[in-house]
Amino acid sequence: QVQLAESGGGLVQAGGSLRLSCAASGRTFSAYVVGWFRQAPGTEREFVAAIRSSSSWQDYTDSVKGRFTISRDNAKNMVYLQMNSLKPEDTAVYYCAQARHDYYYPTRFAGDYGYWGQGTQVTVSS
Repeated sequence: QVQLAESGGGLVQAGGSLRLSCAASGRTFSAYVVGWFRQAPGTEREFVAAIRSSSSWQDYTDSVKGRFTISRDNAKNMVYLQMNSLKPEDTAVYYCAQARHDYYYPTRFAGDYGYWGQGTQVTVSS
């Protein structure tokens, strides 16, 4: 059974940084795309970033490009989201997710992800 656990959320002032971590277990972690999504109150869950199994291909939503960096350590079954220059609009619950299949590309579609963590709250104050 695949399990994902996020950590690293918290309260930070605008312009600050946070690093989210996601620990995975349960199947061959290195073979699957992993993504980060977020959901603010009253909104749909939205794609933030994803990384292919080999780390050679990453994708980001436009609003975080240049500020967020996704990375993974397959030896440790870990994925990270480094978030810099945070803005109040980045406030949300952040979820990591693992793809259902070994997709070639870092998919943005939430339906392609079959395993989700419980989420970690990120709050950015102005």
